[in-house]
Amino acid sequence: MEINRRFALAATAAAVITLLCFTAGEAVPFQFIRSSCKVTQYPNLCEKSLCDFKPALQRRSPRQLAHAALTVTSQRAVRVSNFVRRVSADAGKSSPARGSHYGGGVRDCVETLGESVDRLRLSVKEMERMGRYRSRSFRWHLSNVQTWVSAAITDQTTCIDSLAEDKSAAGPQIRSQIVYVNHLASNALALINRLNPINN
Repeated sequence: MEINRRFALAATAAAVITLLCFTAGEAVPFQFIRSSCKVTQYPNLCEKSLCDFKPALQRRSPRQLAHAALTVTSQRAVRVSNFVRRVSADAGKSSPARGSHYGGGVRDCVETLGESVDRLRLSVKEMERMGRYRSRSFRWHLSNVQTWVSAAITDQTTCIDSLAEDKSAAGPQIRSQIVYVNHLASNALALINRLNPINN
């Protein structure tokens, strides 16, 4: 029964994404997004997050798709990092004792997420410098992007783990926001890895 329920939920999510993304004249980029997202760990999230980039993906370029996924991830990471920073600051102002409680996992997350954001921003810019496919420059910049996005994912995972035991009211909300970014980053890395000439 549980398996059937999960299958039904997944099918419903896919149908909703199709309805939201599929508009007249844009069938080709949507099908390109859908087929590309199959290599990711969270394909429904991948499709949903890339819906707004359909007009820019008419060329069906894997590089453009990976860049779009990375851009979405970077932008979301900035918002989540700012949110965690505000929660931590507000907790310290409202109650010294509460601020001390937040000073552990959440305070560490503020710093760790900041590092994650920096790496994702660098990665977005690095993708724009790749140059001609299969060139030495392309491989060099791709390697940098893969390294930095992997490190950003590690930062996020460290933060998620540090919040696992957080019993505060905001703890679960903060954690869920970071998990969402972590899933976006995982998807982006999967699409980036597809660009490796060794795999093609």
